[in-house]
Amino acid sequence: MTQSTSGTAAKVGLLTAVAIVIANMVGTGVFGSLGFQVAGIPSGFPILLLWLIGGVISFCGALCYAELASMFPRSGGEYHLLSETWNPFIGFLAGWLSVTVGFAAPIALNATLLGTYLGNIFECSSFWFSIPAVLLVTMIHLGQVSFIGKFQELFTYGKVALILVLGLLGFVLGTRQPVSFLPAEGDLDLITSGPFAISLVYVLYAYTGWNAATYMMDEVKKPERNVPLALLIGTAVVTALYLFINASFLYSTPIEDMAGEAEVGLIAAESFLGPKGGVAMGILIGFGLISSISSMVWAGPRVSAAIGRDHKGFSLLSRTNRNGVPAIAVLVQSVIVMILLLSATFEQLINYVQALLTISSLMVVIGVFYLRITRPDIPRPYRAWGFPLTPAIFAIISLYVLWFQVKDRTTEFLFGLLTLGIGVVVYLILPALKSGKSAKSE
Repeated sequence: MTQSTSGTAAKVGLLTAVAIVIANMVGTGVFGSLGFQVAGIPSGFPILLLWLIGGVISFCGALCYAELASMFPRSGGEYHLLSETWNPFIGFLAGWLSVTVGFAAPIALNATLLGTYLGNIFECSSFWFSIPAVLLVTMIHLGQVSFIGKFQELFTYGKVALILVLGLLGFVLGTRQPVSFLPAEGDLDLITSGPFAISLVYVLYAYTGWNAATYMMDEVKKPERNVPLALLIGTAVVTALYLFINASFLYSTPIEDMAGEAEVGLIAAESFLGPKGGVAMGILIGFGLISSISSMVWAGPRVSAAIGRDHKGFSLLSRTNRNGVPAIAVLVQSVIVMILLLSATFEQLINYVQALLTISSLMVVIGVFYLRITRPDIPRPYRAWGFPLTPAIFAIISLYVLWFQVKDRTTEFLFGLLTLGIGVVVYLILPALKSGKSAKSE
């Protein structure tokens, strides 16, 4: 093992950075939430508007992250951006959430879903797929960065191609349903209804991950240019994909068949592909989940490594292998994922930290306002379009979503605060660990 050598290690280009963003965003959310939306909003135009609004809000967030990423081009995501914008303490708490469960829990969830889908197809236990998938992806992410990038591109753009094919088949083979994508009578009432507002919360969850490229900026060529572009291009592409696939489902499948159903992607595929639709959907979701797992296995350890570079007590996490990869951080995250897979506590952990992660991204966006006022002198290779409107839109909607997250999951939020409290204790004892090591060396 060697110390970090990000300055000389191989780096990836814009195409891979975009793939990281797309892979983080496109998971199972888009294939599982439409059924609950049409149950309360049985009309085509409001549904597509819902997904468009989700994309616009995510794009507003990406614009703000892009500005800060161009100002502070270094790996670490919220840990680094909040440390630079506000102070190291706030940044450390955001990083603590990422290192402990922020990435490990979603990886465990995606691996379990992958195992469940493929296990049902091949009629065997989900563990035969979930655990090997995590181990295989982890081993790949210990290799050369250029190969990791090619692997990420293959599975991400393969997933995009499959979504496009599935959507086209829905329009070509599906039976035309009596649904209009243009505004119709009664749509305004649906748009202003409670179900529309609640659905927006879950749509925004399906869009999470648009900030992914900021976690591994050290491994991107010309990060001050390519990372902002990756955030914006990736978010725009995913918005178009979400609108396209949901329009295809609405066009090809009766709303009454999808209403209230979680497996809406499977239902839609079977409606125009027959029994083979289930296999096709399983392959699509398999591709999607592998690329999502890979993107988070890539991003998460870069937060750990950034913390290791800045805090002596975690210096081990910053050590890299001969490929310039923070191997120990990768392996530590893999161990946490395995523990979560075997204990099946990852879903609870995701609920514990969801509101705190919303607060974290909200503080990054508010930081754009703060730095525009307090540090107008800092060079900004990229400036957020539409300022101050775009960050204001994201901030207002984030507060709205946060209210729902805390109101509906108060107990989970309190456990999340407990996780944060442990992070506070760890941060406070870091100076003692540093002084203790210094005393021993003397």
